[in-house]
Amino acid sequence: MFKKILIANRGEIAVRVVRACRELGIRSVVAYSEADRESLAVRLADESVCVGPAPSSKSYLNIPSIVSAALITGCDAIHPGYGFLSENTYLCEICERIGITFIGPPRHAIEQMSDKAMARQAMKEAGVPIIPGTEEPVSNLERAARIARDIGYPVLLKAVAGGGGRGMRVVHTPEELASTFEVASSEADAAFKDGRLYIEKYLDRPRHVEVQIIADKYGKVLHLGERDCSVQRRHQKLIEESPAPNLSNRTREAIHKAAIKGAKHIRFHNVGTFEFLVDQQEKFYFIEVNTRIQVEHPVTEMVTGIDLVKWQIRLAAGEPLGFDQKDVEFRGHCIESRIVAEDPYKDFAPQAGVIDLYIPPGGPGIRVDSHLYCGYRVPTYYDSLLAKVLAWGDDRDEAIARMLRALDEFVITGVQTSIEFHREAIDRTDFRKGNVHTKFVEEMFSNKVPSER
Repeated sequence: MFKKILIANRGEIAVRVVRACRELGIRSVVAYSEADRESLAVRLADESVCVGPAPSSKSYLNIPSIVSAALITGCDAIHPGYGFLSENTYLCEICERIGITFIGPPRHAIEQMSDKAMARQAMKEAGVPIIPGTEEPVSNLERAARIARDIGYPVLLKAVAGGGGRGMRVVHTPEELASTFEVASSEADAAFKDGRLYIEKYLDRPRHVEVQIIADKYGKVLHLGERDCSVQRRHQKLIEESPAPNLSNRTREAIHKAAIKGAKHIRFHNVGTFEFLVDQQEKFYFIEVNTRIQVEHPVTEMVTGIDLVKWQIRLAAGEPLGFDQKDVEFRGHCIESRIVAEDPYKDFAPQAGVIDLYIPPGGPGIRVDSHLYCGYRVPTYYDSLLAKVLAWGDDRDEAIARMLRALDEFVITGVQTSIEFHREAIDRTDFRKGNVHTKFVEEMFSNKVPSER
């Protein structure tokens, strides 16, 4: 087992990893930027080291600084959390060269799955359903027009190297293709230094369902159930739950098997997520693999009782999985609300400021993962996530009731947050019935003016 781990991240996930290290008897070192000098993770860790100025390009994305921080503090492993360098193959390679363990999947899996065209091809070879579309990147408009005509409009343009919705555009008609292709390619190039796109059939109002995978280095691959994360804004998840509501057992089992098949094909180990779109006829299609811990991992922890972060560390250290698929028990229902420093009623405009008052909810079935405290200054440089509220219940109705109660109790003042939005979204009839899809938030705002409370 590792003796000391560098946590190359910030916010709630850094706090989460510090706590996992403490429980495993491992010393933790938090790498922080100048803007995060007073962060909760820094306060809780055994050691901390500044890796640069506030901008992430000069700190959390600065590989020489991160590696130097690990070396000077005597760390034998680096935990990248999510985002930032969590799927960076160059960091993986450097870690291999200098004898520091990168806590995550093997480099070949990250490299293969980070390129969406390669990922599609790999899943096709594995027999996992993929959305009709191009097998290779499309670099010119003429070829894009032929492909779109063959697939049939509407189509979706997606950045080969991208994520988070950047470089992603829907094209409804041939007349829209030229201008949209140029915009998507330029956006992809600006974000990822790679303007290549691929084209796939656009699914109307699908559900976004992902399968949590856990695997050791010795060939054992298990699934830990699925999460529905259809409630999104700009392709960023806002509400996640497990098990996915209104999904037949037949489809549920098939999607689990597909994820395991895909993971075995790419020789995946550690913790990762296979993501799928499910259409209105319950046909499902692979979209991507997240080769890291997910923001929404606590949802799975709540319904299985399995600590994913501690298992990430154990698996990276070479431990075998200590249980089989038959040993995984799924109990109850869990819903997660991502509370962000944004104004949902002003197009989710980001907010910043000082937290005047922070009173997290509690009580039966409630968990809050957060890095906030009274007096904490929310910086403008990073992701807007403030806290994750999780509500567990014996069934979905109880989980919803507990979530609404928790959101009523939750107090954050000093910055605008999404608490009211989550309360409103979860209390809607469609959500209560499990009628969720990727256009849920868009339709919610197009059909209703927010109520005053």
